[in-house]
Amino acid sequence: MFSGSIPALATPFRDGAVDEAAFRRLVDWQVESGSSALVPCGTTGEASTLDVDEHHRVIALCAEQVAGRVKVIAGCGSNDTQTALLHIRESTAAGADAALIVAPYYNRPSQAGLLAHFTYLAERTTLPIVLYNVPGRTVTDISAETVIELRRRFPEQIVAIKDASGDLTRVTAQRLGAGADFCQLSGDDPLSLAGYAMGQTGCISVTANVAPKLCAEFHAAAGAGDIARARELHERLFPLHRALFADASPAPVKYALSRLHNWLTEEVRLPITPCSEPARKAVDAAMESAGLL
Repeated sequence: MFSGSIPALATPFRDGAVDEAAFRRLVDWQVESGSSALVPCGTTGEASTLDVDEHHRVIALCAEQVAGRVKVIAGCGSNDTQTALLHIRESTAAGADAALIVAPYYNRPSQAGLLAHFTYLAERTTLPIVLYNVPGRTVTDISAETVIELRRRFPEQIVAIKDASGDLTRVTAQRLGAGADFCQLSGDDPLSLAGYAMGQTGCISVTANVAPKLCAEFHAAAGAGDIARARELHERLFPLHRALFADASPAPVKYALSRLHNWLTEEVRLPITPCSEPARKAVDAAMESAGLL
């Protein structure tokens, strides 16, 4: 269902507000650069500091600007099940193609709680659901067994997972338990090359914000089995993968974007602060190494 380079879009700000004109330009640049789908209001999009109206507006803007050229996977997660359902309903109305739903954070639900949360949502929407497992941020880990059970219960609804657990053995476990047609996407750019060998089909990417064309070329090569070309591009991108986490994300991403486009600022929202000087130097060096500057 989903494959290739899928940027988790940054949300541009200017003077404290969402910069809608800049966001539209960012969407166009990403599509024109070969991105295969877009994710508004994910972690990199600072969804946690968007108010509800802003959240829904960004998703609607994305779907409107995409105009059917690629799929839109709307960030709909919340640590409150009812809020997640609200996001799903608004995203459906806006024309999104799927909902990315992160494991509830802070609450620390059990696996039974995760099953109940995702079951509740799946029963109340027709929008395909992409699970999002990122225990480094949420604390809660969606186990492979829970993923497989959700897929068993809702084979038409639970269509994919973005896995940022760092545990590639799960790709095989979930492939064997949930079926080869269950779409598995990496959530870690540096692990994408290895993920293809295990059965992943793409990545919901941070780096693709900054290097969409190179990331699209990498995923095209990896997906086609051209390992030599994929490895070459992976190694070219690897310093950038690391540099974009040299400070709290997405500050390095926004700094990098401001270096590429004068219509984007590096503005972030508290509690994220602007990129530190050492991180700026790391980003600059990585962008130069990748041939972006």
